[in-house]
Amino acid sequence: MLQALPQPLLSLLVVLAAYLIGSLSFAVIVSRVMGLGDPRSYGSKNPGATNVLRTGNKGAAVITLVLDAAKGWLPVFLVQAYGPDFNLQERSTALVALAAFLGHLYPVFFGFKGGKGVATAGGVLVGINPWLGLACGLVWVLCAVITRISSLSALTAALAAPVIYLMASGELWSMNRPVLAAVGAMTALLLYRHRENIGRLVQGKEPRIGAGAQKLPHPGRPR
Repeated sequence: MLQALPQPLLSLLVVLAAYLIGSLSFAVIVSRVMGLGDPRSYGSKNPGATNVLRTGNKGAAVITLVLDAAKGWLPVFLVQAYGPDFNLQERSTALVALAAFLGHLYPVFFGFKGGKGVATAGGVLVGINPWLGLACGLVWVLCAVITRISSLSALTAALAAPVIYLMASGELWSMNRPVLAAVGAMTALLLYRHRENIGRLVQGKEPRIGAGAQKLPHPGRPR
């Protein structure tokens, strides 16, 4: 059935599906299911795993992190695994990757007010190539161990991503210029979404990992 669709229409549907998957704000969903406060109402007001951690519920933060990463990985993995069967071109990977990431930043299901996209970007990079995701993850971990500043670690890993992809040997993965452009676009968007963090970093006021964790009062069942 899908193979009978015109390729431009099929590509559009695949990209739209990736955006809708990315629009699932798991910080909000997990917090509601686990009876926590809306992450958009406390701390940084950013619906992401780091802000969920401020409730003191590490389990909720880990689940949010994994699911946010998974929603970036899944669309990219599927289009790379099955796209050739439907004659989808290589640029479909780039478009799907960017669509899933944009879904997290501007989720249609949550008033287009999403998170900063670090976990989802990580999932996208793993979907593009596990080695790329692993390398960027190691950059994040190394920076986090040294500085204990989550935002600085994310920014460093984001800046490293297109460089790592560009410098990687063709023996690991074939160079794909549309994908490189998508990775570069995600880096630019991550920098933009972290503009307030960058300002605090310059002023030396950015909090360290674990600082500001708090046990929020039980909000009751979400309406």
